[in-house]
Parts: sequence; C-alpha cells; structure tokens
Amino acid sequence: MQISDLPYPDPGTPDARSGPRFLLWLGRNQLGGQTKSLGWGLIHFVSVAGLAYGVGYAVQAVVDRSGAGLAKAGALIVLLGIGVAVGDTMLHRTSVTNWITAAARVQQLLARKTATLGAALTRRVAAGEVVAVSTGDVEKIGWFVEALSRFTAAALTIVIAAVGLLIYQPALGVVVALGMPVLALAVLPLLPRATRRADHQREKAGHATELASDTVAGLRVLRGIGGEELFLDRYRRASQDVRRAAVRSARMWALISAIQVLLPGLLTIVLVWYGVALAREGRITVGELVTVYSGVMLLNYPLRHFEEIAMAYSFSRPSAQRASRVLALERVTEPEGGLRDAKAPTGDLYDPATGVLAAAGRLTAVVCGDPDLAGRLADRLGGHPASATDDDAGEAREAAPSVLLDGVPLDELPLDVARTAVLVQDKDPVLLSGTLAELLDVPASGGVAPEDALAAAQCSDVLDALTQGSLDEDPMNARITERGRSLSGGQRQRLALARSLVTDPETLVLDEPTSAVDSHTEVRIAQGVRALRRGRTTVVLTSSPLVLDRADRVVFVHEGVVAAVGEHRELVRTEPRYRAVVTRETDEEKSSPDAGSRPGEDGTDTGAGTGIGTGSGSGSGISTDIEIDIEETA
Repeated sequence: MQISDLPYPDPGTPDARSGPRFLLWLGRNQLGGQTKSLGWGLIHFVSVAGLAYGVGYAVQAVVDRSGAGLAKAGALIVLLGIGVAVGDTMLHRTSVTNWITAAARVQQLLARKTATLGAALTRRVAAGEVVAVSTGDVEKIGWFVEALSRFTAAALTIVIAAVGLLIYQPALGVVVALGMPVLALAVLPLLPRATRRADHQREKAGHATELASDTVAGLRVLRGIGGEELFLDRYRRASQDVRRAAVRSARMWALISAIQVLLPGLLTIVLVWYGVALAREGRITVGELVTVYSGVMLLNYPLRHFEEIAMAYSFSRPSAQRASRVLALERVTEPEGGLRDAKAPTGDLYDPATGVLAAAGRLTAVVCGDPDLAGRLADRLGGHPASATDDDAGEAREAAPSVLLDGVPLDELPLDVARTAVLVQDKDPVLLSGTLAELLDVPASGGVAPEDALAAAQCSDVLDALTQGSLDEDPMNARITERGRSLSGGQRQRLALARSLVTDPETLVLDEPTSAVDSHTEVRIAQGVRALRRGRTTVVLTSSPLVLDRADRVVFVHEGVVAAVGEHRELVRTEPRYRAVVTRETDEEKSSPDAGSRPGEDGTDTGAGTGIGTGSGSGSGISTDIEIDIEETA
C-alpha cells in the first residue's frame, strides 16, 4: 500500500481485545511495507557499520605505505557511503509510508466505528476522548509501527557487526560481543517506570483534551451565565497537571538517554585500553585496533534505536489501548444466523420495549415527559443501543428487544441497509464547515430537492444571513463556519432539519426539531414537514402543542411505556398526564378546582387548549382555535 493508494478500500476488522494485540494486528497488515523498510534499513545500518572496516583498512594501508591498499580502501569507503545515502533515503521513505498508512488505517477504523455507533458513541465514550484518539493517539500508534522495522534492522546489524568483529579480531571482538548485549539491555529495568509515567501523562493529557473540547462546545452558554472563567480555571489546573506529568516522564527518558551515552563511553574506554595493550604486545595491528574502535563508535548509532523503540512502545501502548476501547464498542450483538442480506424494508416502525408504533406513511408525534427518555427512544428507533457504559451494554441489549421495521429487527439488518431505512436526527445535530451546497450534498433518494427542503424547514432568513456574509450572491455557495457557530441556535436547527429532509428516507425520526425556534416559525415548519413528507413515515419526538396538533397520530409515553394514543385535541381533553406535559401545568394548577376541561358555550372543550408554545412547546391556556387564527393572519 502506497500513500497515493489511500484510503484503504477496506481497513479490515481490527483485533481490539487489547492495545498490544491491536498494535500486532496493525503490524501484520503491513508486512509488505515492514519488509521493505527492514531491507533498506539493513543496507543503511550495515553500510554504516562497514565504514569501520574501510577506515581501519585505510589506516593500515598508510602504516604499510601501500598505495594500492589505500586505493582499495577509498573505493570501499565510497561504495559504503553510497549504501549509507541510498539506504537512509529509502529507509526514511518507507518508514514514513508505514507511519502514514498505519495512521490512515486507524483513522478509517475510527471513522467507520463512529458512523456505526452514531449518537450512541458519545454516551459511551466522552467526545474529548474520541478527539484525543483520532488525533494524538493516531500519530503515536503510527510512530511505533514505522519504528518497528528500523529497530529490527538496527538489532540485526548489531548482531552481524558483533559476530563480524569476533571473527575479524577475536581478542577485541569478544569484548564487543559481551559488551553490546549489556548496552542494549541496560535500560530494561527502567522501562516499566518510564511506561507508567508515560501512561500517567497520557491520562492527564486526555482529561485536559476532554475538558477543552467540552468547554469550547459550551462556550456560548458559559458566557451567557458568566461561567467561562470557572471553566478556564479548571482547564489551567488540568494543563498544569499535564505539564508536571510531562516533566516527570521526560526526566525518566533523559535518564535512559544518559545511560545509553555513558555505557557505550565506558565500553570504548575499556576497548581502547585493552586494544592499546594488545598492539604494544604485537598481537594486533594498528589497523585492526582502529577497525574495532570505529566499529564500536559507529554501532552507537543503531544502538540508539533501542531507546526509540522503547519510547515509541511506551507512548503508543496506552494510545492503542484507548483506540481499541473505542473500536471494541459494538452497535448490537449480531444474531446467531448473522445479519440479514435484504433490501431496506418499508412498513410500520414498532418498538416492543415501549410499545411505540409509527404507522407507515403517517406523521406520528411521540410525547415523553422525560427528555432523556425521548433521546434514548430516538436512538432505539434508529437501531442504536441506549446504554451508557460498556459494562451494561450487553445487559441493556438483552433486556430490550430490537425495534421492528415491517416486522424485521433493525439489529439484524446490515448497517447500510438500516441507515437507508431509518434516519435519526439528534436533538443537537452538528453542521460541518463548508458551503451550503456541500452541507446538503448527502446520500439521498433524489425525491426531494434542496430548495424544497430549505423551504419546508423555513430557512429563508438563514439564506439571507449567509448571502450577506458572502461575496457570492448564490446562498448555496455561501460558507458555513465550523459547527455553524456564526448562526443562531434556531438557524442551525433549521439547516440540520433541511439536511435530513433532503435525504428523504423511508422513515425519518426527528428529536425536538423545533425546540429553538419561535412559535410562528414552528407552525410553518410543522406544516412544511407534513406536506413534504406526505406518504413517508415520520416520527417527531416533541412536546410542542403546535407540532402535536398537526400530527396524524400522537403517542404518549409515560414511565417508559405507551400510556395513550390518539389525536392531540382528544388527548388534551381525556388524558390529564398528557395535558400536564404539553401545557406545562404546575402542581397548583393541577390541584385547582378549575383545572381540566372547561366547556364552552357550544359544549366543546376550549379551556384545556393546546396553547401557543414558545419553541419548547410551553402552553398558555389559549385554545387551538386562536392558534389557527393567529397562524392564518401571520
């Protein structure tokens, strides 16, 4: 795999049982690149080590006053220099390729897992954790993968050089053969402590990243309540913890580096002292002494890669562990017979856990007194488990059967088929940076034009705002900032709704799609969605009377199960618990003798009215007839 061939057609199925197993899996999947890097590394390191023989041969030729020998030594040194240059260039090229391809594989795996889990991911793993894994952790994992082949080449070179020196000059070679393993293994006792300090630093850095991500995401709210200084102070303390952990980790690695400088120096002193004594006795020549001395000095270069691989593993192991935890998360437990190979089914959407039934081709509104329950229900209707942690994920899936679409469990459908069949828009959808045309360029059936979706979502003022801030008069070419931060909450919400409408899925689940807009806009959005989605299955989780009044069917969920089903006006009259949710009745109003339905002059109930909401669906006791009059005059 070359960099130009990225991304991978299929990044594979990772071994996410542990960090080391994940690293081993990455290495196995890059055997070709690792072999190339190992080959070029051997050429480079062996050429470096061979320079010692060339230098010693040249010195001996000078001592013997041999011009031919000096010429041979020069030719050998030139040849070895070419090997050093070419080997180093290609080693760097193949190593960087291994790094980038490994990082790209991990990023593809994380992106695929994020798409698989959807909104359930951030409830099982902190958003900052995902950011940390997909940025810094990916680089550290790639570092270990590319350093592995260099280390292997360096280790083989040291073995080859030690054996060669032992054969070339046994008296001095035995000192090198005994000393090199000591130099290579001397830092091993320090590695566990260095690894623990690196893990501690990584943990602190991850916490600081999570805190920064959460602070930035909620900065607008924090400024509104004057809490930004509190969170900034928390981040300052977290960053200082990271600094202290980094300093402690750096001290240990500095000690390891010092040892790897000190011990080779001691070996060199011993070797020179012993070699000079042998030369005085005439047992070795000056050229042989220079060769062995140069060999030991040059072997310090590949020996440094022992420190690098130890550091790379110490930093990449916790990163790989964090990545494997994310990659080990599962959407559902696959059935024994495997996933169904079927087209996207069409029909009623039914949740056996709560009893919610959304009839095919109808607009169904679901009212939940608990907002958290509404979010979990939206995820369930999309085929996502609503578990909070990995530990209880399996129990939650066993306790709650899968949602059925036309009688087919969503859990048993392939992911792409399930996503085609049911689309869920979260309560807080995210807008990616880019032009408006790019935002709406999503997989779709082609049945809804972007202009129609924008009109149904009442985005005319959004288009005007985007055009005013753009040099291009076409709003589709106007750029949207990251997460749509330049837009108001209501504008972001409507753009996200338009994006969902453009996809035109068979079943669309919307979680509070109008919570950030005013009542007049909310009425028009409800009518626009109803008209645009005619003939399609639409589920809206909301407590806004303005939306509920325009639904074909309203389902009231109380304490996790369906408590009542009917039309909005009927439920307001007959179901006190439902009326309390949609009209925001206080305890005093519930206990008032005037509470409940108040018959009008014509015998109909008007006082329990659905009320004109404020965007969150709060009622004011004004009847639905008045709402309609206001809507018509508006």
